[in-house]
Amino acid sequence: MWMLRIDMTDRSYKLEEVAERYQKLGGRGLTSTLIHDEVDPTCHPLGPNNKLVFSAGILSGTPSPSSSRISIGGKSPLTGGIKESNSGAGFAPALARMRVKAVVVEGQPAEKGAYWMVHLTWDGDKPAVEFLPAAEYVGEDLYVSYAKLYERFGKRVHVAGVGKAGELGYRNSGVAFDDMRHKPTRFSGRGGLGAVMASKGLKFVVLNSEGAPGVEYADKELFMQGAKKLRAALGEHALTKPQGALNTYGTCVLVNIINEAGAFPTRNFRTGRFAGAAKISGEAIFENNKQRMGKEIYNHACSPGCVIQCSNTIYAENGEEIVSCVEYESDWALGANCGIDDLDAIAKMVKLCNAYSLDTIETGDAIAVAMDSGLLEFGDAEGAIALIEQMGHGEPLGRILGGGTQATADAFGNPRSPAVKGQGMPAYEPRAIKGIGVTYATSTMGADHTAGYTIAPEIAGSGGKVDPLLADASKADLSRAFQKTTAMLDSTGHCLFISFAILDIPSGFEGMIEELNGMLGTHYTGDEAVAWGGEILKVERAFNEAAGLTPVDDRLPEFMKYEQLPPHDVVADVSDEIMDQVYGEL
Repeated sequence: MWMLRIDMTDRSYKLEEVAERYQKLGGRGLTSTLIHDEVDPTCHPLGPNNKLVFSAGILSGTPSPSSSRISIGGKSPLTGGIKESNSGAGFAPALARMRVKAVVVEGQPAEKGAYWMVHLTWDGDKPAVEFLPAAEYVGEDLYVSYAKLYERFGKRVHVAGVGKAGELGYRNSGVAFDDMRHKPTRFSGRGGLGAVMASKGLKFVVLNSEGAPGVEYADKELFMQGAKKLRAALGEHALTKPQGALNTYGTCVLVNIINEAGAFPTRNFRTGRFAGAAKISGEAIFENNKQRMGKEIYNHACSPGCVIQCSNTIYAENGEEIVSCVEYESDWALGANCGIDDLDAIAKMVKLCNAYSLDTIETGDAIAVAMDSGLLEFGDAEGAIALIEQMGHGEPLGRILGGGTQATADAFGNPRSPAVKGQGMPAYEPRAIKGIGVTYATSTMGADHTAGYTIAPEIAGSGGKVDPLLADASKADLSRAFQKTTAMLDSTGHCLFISFAILDIPSGFEGMIEELNGMLGTHYTGDEAVAWGGEILKVERAFNEAAGLTPVDDRLPEFMKYEQLPPHDVVADVSDEIMDQVYGEL
């Protein structure tokens, strides 16, 4: 295994042996540990001293089901703390097959505005890097750029890249990975890491793993035994099985569920119910596609080896594809949060965000704050589309919105900013689902549902039903447990959605642990694997503390503490003492 270091200052690279400290790590565990060890926490995120780390999950590149996740780490220009953002894409297994444990991008070119691409290939017995000029792609729609790259390098490559949002240094810019059809639709969207990549003068990483030897197993028989168990559990669970809830309705199956729970943030978090929810739900997408295409259309995989296959496609009335895919969070952010119930308009906005490399959650939050500040009326779909275009064109108002939720609220003097540590909240109301509120407040990543997905027990009842409105100390325990488990999952390369099956079907969890032990040669018990996730959180927390974040940053927005949220008329009432218990008892 190698560590590949790319220095953009002089466009050089070197391969290193993997230090013992990093040998059992991958994905988030490796990106966060490297950032902790090598980056000055007080550095400017877009300056030369920040680093950007790519690492495939430990199980990526194997037959493990739904394990093709790539993690990117760095200091976030949005939160000012550590950031890991991940995506499901073919890039992860390709990197793993080349036995590159991490790609560490360092330095910064002296010439401002110069962009390059890194072409990573297998050279007989080791990886090799070629630096190529990328000036011709600057400012270009990523759909156009990716089509050109595949024409130039062939269909066997995988691409990570940034669009105009990254070039402009937007704190809501992400890194785009190619999907199974070579389009720029799979995003490490959160935290502004697209701006970090662009600040290095790095426009694309084009990866060709042809000829690479593939992954190594410590105990392949044990690994395969575990993979078989996990695959069986995923095939059995109602949410993850073929033609189950996620395969049929995609992640947007949550729209009606969360709306019914009174926790669907609407019109910049003013209410928990949206009258137009049914029009933008997963069921509506399925029925619209059936009507427009004349047949039932089930969803597809975002990445190689995915057995859940929850990625949808939105088709226009003439049968042409508008975009693939519209995730629940994107559907909500650009829909209910902005008071918009037009699926076609939401799909157009998602495609624009992809083209410019904008994070859909942060973009929707920023637009909703602008609407709440009087810039547009809630429900103005054409106005929202125009604002995204202004962001993509770098116009003054677009640059404000590109700064994210908090920056937009500050610019408009609006105290109703639904953000923690500067990062906009996703699609679950923390006043109505208290556990996710604790996660939002205390996560090392800023407001992030994926950091500790308590929605599983609080709404879906996976692992046992928990009352979402309960605000006692048990919610600190719940969030802590999910944050630790998630840090571990993000390191394996597994999709978060395996959580439902491993929570409800014991053999599924057992299989995942066997996979991990078979890959690494370890002897983790389930409890030990979760405890390992806790160690990752400690590393991230230490970085954030050194960067200047304090327990005061582990709080929900003030307006949520005094504004009652309909229909339950609840406020954010989990005490500061309970919030502080999450990491105080880690």
